[in-house]
Amino acid sequence: MIQADDLRFFLEVARTGRLVSAARGLGVEHTTVGRRVTQLERAAGTRLFDRTPAGWELTEAGQRLVVHAEAIESSLLAASEELGSARGRLSGTLRIAAPDGFGAFVLSPGLGRLRAAYPDLTIEVVTETRLNLLATREFDVGIALEVPTTRGVRSRALATYGLSFYASPGYLSRTGVPGGLEDLYQRSMIGYVDSLLDIPALRFLDAALPGVRPAVQTNNVTGQWMAAVAGLGVAILPDFVAADDQRLIRIIEEVRIERTYWIAVPTEHQRLARTRAAETALFELVAGHRHLTPSEQDLGE
Repeated sequence: MIQADDLRFFLEVARTGRLVSAARGLGVEHTTVGRRVTQLERAAGTRLFDRTPAGWELTEAGQRLVVHAEAIESSLLAASEELGSARGRLSGTLRIAAPDGFGAFVLSPGLGRLRAAYPDLTIEVVTETRLNLLATREFDVGIALEVPTTRGVRSRALATYGLSFYASPGYLSRTGVPGGLEDLYQRSMIGYVDSLLDIPALRFLDAALPGVRPAVQTNNVTGQWMAAVAGLGVAILPDFVAADDQRLIRIIEEVRIERTYWIAVPTEHQRLARTRAAETALFELVAGHRHLTPSEQDLGE
């Protein structure tokens, strides 16, 4: 007979694809994970994983079991949340994973309403501009710069935002105001560190100025913003970061780039009250933001 606790080990291996990674996430030895998966396979009467050099891949039977295992996990999480919170109140920890720009300039300053509504809820904001931000699924709600492809999440568009070219008055007084995109090839550009940039949606500098190599490179938008403020060059910045900053001037106004933020919720967290509250708060936040355009496109699971 299948034991519910074995399903926890099964799901971690299914999500990570590797025994060692699953063991790390569960806080046990990898031999323990292997033993529990083998025990589950014996109880199920079928092989659930193909062991390959690239990792542990779900068999067809394993893929069918994931649906039921995640439903059980979701029910247990929901029951734990309900029993652990006073009626009508939310407590515990809510983790939101987001790109650094959205997390620092939109999410963190906009948490006031959620905090006021649920003062017993601890909110963790984890930021990073890398594709692997959502890969671990160690979050309740995730924000991504591209459509999330992580298995077992519900995804939908959250908001679109614009980016424009910005520079400081001091920099422009020294170099002159560029008359068009071609002039920017003669300017010091500020952008991402190319070797660390693995999100195609952030390669807007390559799209606008093919072949340009930024003179100043940082791995986050905050660093680019401050470099532009310091007069080190021209940067493409989100309007929600730079448009209201009196220390910067928007240049080449006819050029504006648009990108989309996507919201992702792991299957097992979709029934949780804290997750639903966070989703509602995020859509309310972007709806009231002057530099974001909310979206309701739903991609399903």
